Amino acid sequence: MNNNDLAEKIAAIGDLSKADARKVVDGVLAAITEAAANGEEVSLNGFGKFKVKESAAREGRNPATGAAMQIAASKKLAFTPAKAVKDRLNG
Repeated sequence: MNNNDLAEKIAAIGDLSKADARKVVDGVLAAITEAAANGEEVSLNGFGKFKVKESAAREGRNPATGAAMQIAASKKLAFTPAKAVKDRLNG
């Protein structure tokens, strides 16, 4: 499923035009992205949590040459599903 597929489902459920539903999808994703960029946790009841996790700088190896290299610290967005979502996925 991609953004357009999601917008079509929302349009059907919410009695909206596809264009309006696409604006809703884009708005929700933009709000989650903005909150994550500010280091905030986004919790959606019944769905799950989006959290920013920090990865420390570390030493790694170049797989092609085997030479040691420094991997910079970074941030990543992690998602933890709610219990209801886990239960739906597993049975």
